[in-house]
Amino acid sequence: MVSSRGLRVDRPGGPPRLTTVDLPSPRHREVLLDVSAAGLCRSDLHVVDAPPAALATALPFTLGHEVTGVVAAVGDDVETVSAGEAVAVYGPWGCGECGRCRTGSENYCSNRGRLGFAGIGLGRDGGMADAVLVAHERHLVPLRGLDPVQAAPLTDAGLTSLHAVNLVAPRLPAAPVVAVVGVGGLGHLAVQLLRAVVPDVLVVAVDVDDAALELAARCGAQRTVRSEAGAAGLLAATGGGADAVLDMVGGPRTIRLALDVLRPGGDLAVVGSGGGALDVRKGTGLPAGVRIAFPFWGSRPELEQVLDLARDGALRVAVETFPLEDAAEALRRLRAGTVRGRAVLVPREHGAGAVRDAVPRERGALRDAGAPAWP
Repeated sequence: MVSSRGLRVDRPGGPPRLTTVDLPSPRHREVLLDVSAAGLCRSDLHVVDAPPAALATALPFTLGHEVTGVVAAVGDDVETVSAGEAVAVYGPWGCGECGRCRTGSENYCSNRGRLGFAGIGLGRDGGMADAVLVAHERHLVPLRGLDPVQAAPLTDAGLTSLHAVNLVAPRLPAAPVVAVVGVGGLGHLAVQLLRAVVPDVLVVAVDVDDAALELAARCGAQRTVRSEAGAAGLLAATGGGADAVLDMVGGPRTIRLALDVLRPGGDLAVVGSGGGALDVRKGTGLPAGVRIAFPFWGSRPELEQVLDLARDGALRVAVETFPLEDAAEALRRLRAGTVRGRAVLVPREHGAGAVRDAVPRERGALRDAGAPAWP
């Protein structure tokens, strides 16, 4: 038994509280981690704000679905990791038995509806804690030298963005034009991933904020457009339309903007959960041949891919760290939209309180391979 502080949701509508809980020793294929870092995202706010019925079967649990840590103890049947190993946690836990789970796509588990949880920190105890018990060793991916504070946001913000890029990439024409709408925690990674994964891509970034557009340019976006320029401004920046749009906001206005600039046969990936809706019928003004996707997280092989890209220098996250005891303040600032980069909680001394702005400092500076040129 191990005692651990954890940021717990214990009642619907109530603020999460940092309390001490006892974690059992790992059994069978379970793995106990000492947490190195845990990222925050707006999904955590959705959990905190969820209506009682949505959490009825899950409470209480510890928040935190973007997690890295060091293996502290393993169950008797664990074969792939050992004590002392630094790992990232693949977050969308599924049943482990259906066809999708067996191929590593637990984000699309066929039995999700009966599980009562979406993954670590989303109905199961998560990593906003000193320690976390991981249900199975298959959820762990070795860091192999990656900074755990950098790697934590990659397990969701990076993974979800890569999954969206991988969904649209196979249908893109030569020298494609892709618009990224919303350059926040996910959007600044989506820009980098497009430049790293899609040959000869022209990335056009859209946001309401000049600082966000400056970040997009430093991450490799060749063109930037303020949202108030509307469809006319984006059409001009894209040269007449986009072959794909990654909507990282998912609000009513951003979805409308995406549809107004999408070329026939193009792809719209609605990544954000901003409350926008689509009327999906013929004859309603949708571009001919449009394909619409609502990506959820990503597969375990894609997590390995995104960590490899980070290890190769093609991907960096701008993060601001907070000590675990300041979790409530981190959530408050996340809600207010004042976090500088991606917020990451650290339970121990990892430079908490620092802004690790690791994205390029020179506007548009790129390697020949399309990866950001880091200072």
